[in-house]
Amino acid sequence: MRSGQLARLVGVSCDALRHYERLGLLPRPQRTAANYREYSASSQQRVELIRRALAIGFSLTELKAILAVRDQGGAPCLQVRSLMRSKIRDIDQQIRKLVSQRKELKQMSMDWDRRLRRTQRGQAALLLEAVPSRACGKVASTFPKRKGK
Repeated sequence: MRSGQLARLVGVSCDALRHYERLGLLPRPQRTAANYREYSASSQQRVELIRRALAIGFSLTELKAILAVRDQGGAPCLQVRSLMRSKIRDIDQQIRKLVSQRKELKQMSMDWDRRLRRTQRGQAALLLEAVPSRACGKVASTFPKRKGK
């Protein structure tokens, strides 16, 4: 099947297929006489496997290593399980950080409410100035960076 057909079947773009090829995740397809990519039926299963692995948090780099072992006849199952356990530990750590951050933000919000009650209408309460300097590193590091335009 051609790249457009495969892309539609598995729900990715043709660019994604070419990217997977460049990374070595997807074997390079045969070419037709007109130089179109012609994918085998097994390519659909491979791309679906890639998509499932990405959906549960595996990176393309991790997948490349796993699939290289598999393509050489190996069984990377223990490696895959180890990576999954590592991802679970990372998520647990993120959750702990977020719970702690939520607690700090709730406390800060209550402090701001008290400050606002004491502030005259139309007067600046200077809420951001009241943020403790110790919070600067903690809060900012938890939120993902926004990409500028």
